[in-house]
Amino acid sequence: WESFGAGWITDVAQQLKIEHSVHTAQYGEIVDMAELNYDNDVCFTWNGTTSGVRLPDGNMIPANRGGLTLCDATSAAFAMELPWNKLDVVTFSWQKVLGGEAAHGMLILSPNAVKRLEQYTPAWPLPKIFRLTKGGKLIESIFCGETINTPSMLAVEDYLFTLDWARSVGGLKGLINRSEANAKLIARFVDKHEWIDHLAINPAIRSTTSVCLKFTDDRITDGASFAKAIAKRLEEENIALDIGSYRDAPPGLRIWCGGTVETSDIAAMLPWLSWAFETEINT
Repeated sequence: WESFGAGWITDVAQQLKIEHSVHTAQYGEIVDMAELNYDNDVCFTWNGTTSGVRLPDGNMIPANRGGLTLCDATSAAFAMELPWNKLDVVTFSWQKVLGGEAAHGMLILSPNAVKRLEQYTPAWPLPKIFRLTKGGKLIESIFCGETINTPSMLAVEDYLFTLDWARSVGGLKGLINRSEANAKLIARFVDKHEWIDHLAINPAIRSTTSVCLKFTDDRITDGASFAKAIAKRLEEENIALDIGSYRDAPPGLRIWCGGTVETSDIAAMLPWLSWAFETEINT
């Protein structure tokens, strides 16, 4: 239901070429997760960074399942409650919600995922950086501080700094509250203005980190050009940077509302968004 999820489909279907079925939804919507067969492995994004949607919860994932759930939680970790008992393989990155340095992806494995690693040998060779087992056993030292290749110590130190900051604002719950407050402020703005709306119509599945908006005014004849013009005006005034929708997504805006963003900054930006719209629509 978003571009990065489509990337996982490419990996499974075109690169790994394993037996699969594909379930898709339009931007602003999600797949009906209850219809999936969880005796198969299921790969999905928790939060659609480019489409402004997220899973509301993990209730649709059965506790007793035959397959593994592989979840890309890049823009959800540290901003949303994740049901760890329903997730077997989870990935996230330091730079997204916590705003740390980029380059390092993180991997969290459940006991069932470890069991699969130890019992399954792929038919193709694996580069050293992807080998997590040796002699049919998990290389646990990788998860205890040893590294396959040397990471950036500067990035590691920056990550530790971001975790200290996160504790100072209330830890996980504090980060979630900050993100939700930002998203709610934008939702109230949308409710008061007829010319703009959420890309995700259903409030239950709206992302609280990557809030995606669309312009709905009938006077707009070229949605893509209009949205780009709004983003450009806000950037030129040094109000908001890089808030245009993702290149593969429908025309609109994408406003980051993660916990590192102050709600007061969102509040300060919104009147400028009104200014940019009125200026551009009357140009």
